[in-house]
Amino acid sequence: MTHLYRTHTCGELTTKQTGKRVKLSGWVHSRRDHGGLIFLDLRDRYGITQVTFNPKISKEAWKTADQVRSEYVVTVEGKVTRRPKDMINPKLATGEIEVMADRIEILSKAKTPPFEITCPSKGDKEKEISEDVRLKWRYLDLRQERIKDNILLRDKIIKFIRDFLTQRDFVEIETPILGKSTPEGARDYLVPSRLYWGKFYSLPQSPQQYKQLLMVAGFDKYFQIARCFRDEDTRADRQPEFTQLDLEMSFVTQKEILDLCEELFTQAIEKLTDKKILKKPWPRLKYKECIEKYGIDKPDLRFGMELVDVTEIVKGSKFKVFQDAIKNKGVIKGLVAPGCAEYSRKQLDELVEYTKQSGAKGLAWLALKHKKVESPIAKFFSEHEINELVSETRAKEGDLLLFVADKPKIVAQALGELRSYLGDKLKLKDPNVLACCFIIEWPLFEWNEEEKRLDPCHHIFTAPKEEDVPLLDKEPLKVGSWQHDLVINGWEIGGGSIRIHERKLQEKIFELLEYSKKEIEARFGHLLRAFEHGAPPHGGIAPGIDRFLMVLQGELNIREVIAFPKNQAAQDLMMGAPAEVEEKQLKELGIEVKEKGK
Repeated sequence: MTHLYRTHTCGELTTKQTGKRVKLSGWVHSRRDHGGLIFLDLRDRYGITQVTFNPKISKEAWKTADQVRSEYVVTVEGKVTRRPKDMINPKLATGEIEVMADRIEILSKAKTPPFEITCPSKGDKEKEISEDVRLKWRYLDLRQERIKDNILLRDKIIKFIRDFLTQRDFVEIETPILGKSTPEGARDYLVPSRLYWGKFYSLPQSPQQYKQLLMVAGFDKYFQIARCFRDEDTRADRQPEFTQLDLEMSFVTQKEILDLCEELFTQAIEKLTDKKILKKPWPRLKYKECIEKYGIDKPDLRFGMELVDVTEIVKGSKFKVFQDAIKNKGVIKGLVAPGCAEYSRKQLDELVEYTKQSGAKGLAWLALKHKKVESPIAKFFSEHEINELVSETRAKEGDLLLFVADKPKIVAQALGELRSYLGDKLKLKDPNVLACCFIIEWPLFEWNEEEKRLDPCHHIFTAPKEEDVPLLDKEPLKVGSWQHDLVINGWEIGGGSIRIHERKLQEKIFELLEYSKKEIEARFGHLLRAFEHGAPPHGGIAPGIDRFLMVLQGELNIREVIAFPKNQAAQDLMMGAPAEVEEKQLKELGIEVKEKGK
C-alpha cells in the first residue's frame, strides 16, 4: 500500500460517495462471518463504517480479513456501495453504505481486551465493569463511545470559552505551577527543592493570589484554563488534580461578573448541547433564602419540595420531641413528598434511617390518605394543628409530610439531603434540563464549633460588604460578603467574589482568623506589599470545567470526563502512581521515609 493511510474517516461516507474508491484506517470494532462473506465494522473517533469482504472480489483480501479480530488496527481499500434497503442501519451516520473491499493490511494486532469496547448506559452498574479495571486500562476505556464523546465535548467547551473571552478583550496568562504554600481550605501537594535544602514548593490549589497580582499589574481582564491541585478526600465531584476556568477582572461589580458568566455558560450550553436551561435570566438567590427553602447552599431547582418552618404551628402540641427541640432553641421544619402517602413501613423506615445518617435524631411523618391523616404521632396534635400543618405545607391527598426537629443547622442539613434523595427516588430531576443559578449575599465568616474560632465562608481574600466593615470587631458573624457561587442541578460548579484590595482591611481579616503577624508576613507579605502600590478594585469567579462537563453529560462523577483521572482512592492505576522512588532521589532531596506512625 502507499503511504496514504486514509482518504476518508470512518464517519463521513454517505451515498454521495457511491462508486468512489476509498481508503479507510481504524480499529476493528466487530467481525462477522456470514457464510462466504466477512463483515468488519471499522471504527475511528469519527464513527463506524461497515466493510465487506467477498472472496469473489478478492480472495487474498478475504483471507486476510478472516485473520483479523476485534481491536486490530487495519487499513482497507475498496468501492463505496449502497446497502440493500433491508440492510440499512439507521443508528449509524454511514448506515446507508458499505465499502466492498479488495485490499486490507493489518497494521497492528491486538490482544483480547479485558472488557468489551462498547457503550454501557450511564449509571447502569449491571452492565458496567468495575471502575478500577476501566482505569487500569484507560487507553482502552477511552475508545468507548460514551467516554470518547465526553472528551470531545470537553475540547469544544474549552475552545468556546477561549474564543468567547478573547473576543471580549480578556488576556490568557499562565501562572506558576511551582509556588508557595498558602492556606486555601485543603492540604497542599508539596514538592521538595533539590537546590534549596529543606525547602518546598507547593502545587497551586488555585491561582488565587497570582491572578490578584495580575490585577495589580494592570491586566484588567485575565483568564486561564488552570490546573489545580488539592490533597483532600475524594468524592464524586473531586479529583486530586482538576481544571477550572480562572477568571478575574478589575474595576468590576459583582453584577458584571455574574452577567458575563451567565452569558458565557448560556451560550456554551445552547450552542454545544441539546440541554434546556430551566430559567433565563438565571435566578440569583440569597444564601439565607437557600438555607431556609432548601436546607443547603447548592439547591437543585429542577423541582420544588421546599422546606417549611412549622415551629409556630406545633409549639402548643403534646408531641414531646417537638417540645424538647423548641426548649433547646431548635426548630421544626418539614417538606412534602408528593404521592408518597402509601409508602410501606419498610419504605418509611428507610427514610428515617437516611435522615439519621445526615445527623438528625429522627424523622416524623404524616400520611394524607383516604381523606384522613395516618401517623403514629397524629394523636399528639389537635385537628386544628393538623389542618394548619396541611395548609402551611400545601400538602394534598396522597402526599406524605416529613418533619425534622433539632438545631437549625442540623434540620437544614438533614432535610436538604432528604429533599435531594427524594428528588432522585421520585424521578423529579429532568436529565435534559439545567437549572442554573447564582447564590449571593453570603456571610463573610462561619463559626467553627470544634475549634472555637472563625472560619472564612469562602476564602480569606473575599471582601466584606462595605456597610458591614464596622461590625468586624464587635459582631463578625453578622458581616456580609461579596461572595458568589455558580450552581447547576444541585452541584456547586464554581465560586468567586469581589476581593479585598486594601492592605489594612486584608490584615484585619487575617487577624480575625487568628494569623500571627509573623504568619501574615511569611505567607502573604508579597500580596500585602502589592496592595501598597496601587491596587484596583477587582473580583472574579472560577467555575470547574470537570464539574460543568459532568453535569452536562449526566455523569455520576467527574472521572468520566477526564482523560486520565485518578480513582476514588487518588491512585493512577494505569501508570502505577503514587509509587516509590529510588533512594538516590530521596537523598538528593534530604528526605528519609519512615514507617507510618513513627
